[in-house]
Amino acid sequence: MIRVLLADDEPLITTGIRTVLESAPGIEVVAEADNGRAAVDLALARRVDVALLDIGMPVMDGLSALDELRRHAPGTRVVMLTAFGQEANVARALEGGVAGFVLKNCTPDELIRAVRAAHAGEAFLSPAVTRVVLGMVSPPAAKRRQEAEQRLARLTPRESDVLGLVAEGLANAEIGRRLHMSETSVKTYVSRILTKLGCANRVQAALLVRDARLG
Repeated sequence: MIRVLLADDEPLITTGIRTVLESAPGIEVVAEADNGRAAVDLALARRVDVALLDIGMPVMDGLSALDELRRHAPGTRVVMLTAFGQEANVARALEGGVAGFVLKNCTPDELIRAVRAAHAGEAFLSPAVTRVVLGMVSPPAAKRRQEAEQRLARLTPRESDVLGLVAEGLANAEIGRRLHMSETSVKTYVSRILTKLGCANRVQAALLVRDARLG
């Protein structure tokens, strides 16, 4: 079972997300919190696999909770629940190593796939969500763009092909179908790419591609 923590200070949102996740086989909501401090404490106590955190919460916001979990529970994958109007916080979440973003108006299928992907070490970002999330970040300065290009130059042509599809928000299975590779091979490529680029997760790698492409 994938053990999930859900943290949001809006009861209707919490109820809706819990209902969706508990309808999916293999997923169990083991803890709920209405503020970031409680979310961190529960994540540590219940040893959750995936934490769904709202960005805007009382006591401790989702971004601070992300920082705490990265320090004290690095095995817990964090997916941010976000909404339009919270653009200023997204860059910090990306830098903090968030596993992905889910828009609060996403479909039930996207929510379930996001949890499963995070648990598998991936980051589920549908093409629409990828465009929204990466579009929230300001265009890079010339120096940052140049650094992104230099880091991407370390990749082989095949690795570049894989990363390009990661940046479009495709999951490993979809990338495999596009490039006629097994899902296991894609997973190996992605792991190698993240190591080469010094990225904590697929979201950071996608942002790197975005910076270079805006040149």
